[in-house]
Amino acid sequence: MRTLLFVLALPLFSAEKPSDLDRQHLMAHFEMTESWLVDEVSHLSPAQLAFRPAPGMFSVLECIQHLNLSEPGYWKTYLREIKNKPTKEDSPSEDIDRLWYGIDRTSHDKTPPPQVPNLKSADLAPVLSEFLALRKTMREHVKTAQEDWRHHMIPGWERDAYQWLLMISAHSQRHILQLREVKHHPDFPKN
Repeated sequence: MRTLLFVLALPLFSAEKPSDLDRQHLMAHFEMTESWLVDEVSHLSPAQLAFRPAPGMFSVLECIQHLNLSEPGYWKTYLREIKNKPTKEDSPSEDIDRLWYGIDRTSHDKTPPPQVPNLKSADLAPVLSEFLALRKTMREHVKTAQEDWRHHMIPGWERDAYQWLLMISAHSQRHILQLREVKHHPDFPKN
């Protein structure tokens, strides 16, 4: 009888597959930031790609390389945490917080040294190809993932796995807006 009471007292929780709406939202955001980045940079000259508005600021090409240095780490964090057992815990943050991160450029964090660009070449093709290769991997995963995104928490970040994936795409959006700022600088080279 004691065993039966103990079993009945356990909370019932089962992992959920990603909702169709969450999957569609992620795919739309990943596709938007990918195509937007390509549209912003594919027609630029080498001088435009390398233009730096001021010392210590990123050029357009360095913005893309920064994505190539930072987003694989974010992706590895996601892959590591999604393997853990889901919890009943809900995210203390909201999805809109992740989206706002991609839009709001009023505050700038210092880039950690491993994510600071160190270009060896001014050639766009390999830098953009690297970005697109990881983006393809992430989109394929989002299309087929069966893990419970909403109950896998990213330790220390107050967000669930869905919000973490959304943050990766919003991070790209943030740097697309940054490179647009570079392109709108009065000294940006003309064609």
